[in-house]
Amino acid sequence: MSTYLISDLHLDEGRPKITRAFFDFLRGPAAGAEALYILGDFFEAWIGDDDDAPLVDEVVRELSRYSSNGVEVYLMHGNRDFLLGVDFAQRAGAILLQDPTTLSLAGHRALLMHGDSLCTRDEEYMTFRRQARDPNWQQALLARSLEERRTIAAQIRAVSKTMNSRKAVDIMDVTPEEVERVMRKYRVDILIHGHTHRPGRHVHILGSKAVERIVLGDWDKSGWCLKAGKDALALVHWPIA
Repeated sequence: MSTYLISDLHLDEGRPKITRAFFDFLRGPAAGAEALYILGDFFEAWIGDDDDAPLVDEVVRELSRYSSNGVEVYLMHGNRDFLLGVDFAQRAGAILLQDPTTLSLAGHRALLMHGDSLCTRDEEYMTFRRQARDPNWQQALLARSLEERRTIAAQIRAVSKTMNSRKAVDIMDVTPEEVERVMRKYRVDILIHGHTHRPGRHVHILGSKAVERIVLGDWDKSGWCLKAGKDALALVHWPIA
């Protein structure tokens, strides 16, 4: 059986094609998998596990059905859905995963991350990230009404879009030195992450050793996944109609 890794679906009520593509993925290519890892930004925004939007119920229903067939499902927080909690994970039959997490994959020691913490040159975002990961800040936000949280989420997205449009392209990409630092720290030969929306496979040299960084793609005009077999890794994409 294979293991599948995906990220950056940005599920949203306004993007029904992506939701359908995800459900088709569960019922098709990923059916019968050993495990599915979702490495952040599963949702475009997450305002709390008490969200009563129809999309949430749809996703819970499909994921719980999928995991009930014996597939282990893991969820990692992204920069859009950092408020995902245990209640949602339990209803969906999934397990929340720490960022970063190491595991054995296709004969390699791999490090899984969302990827936003690697973009250290984006100082504005890193400041927001520290705030958004603060438990007290999160509790204060979750204490507000659903309607207030929807408004705040929309405001955060609008500000983020405006700020990103003014930044140099390389600032929003990973910092090579940070990539190499974390790979040395966790003693891995493969790093897998999303976030940057720049899918590909990259070689880094650590001393005399070549290691690999695999970037998962965002789901928009194409769906993306990393398929891990017993001894092979394949970065796969397909058109979304």
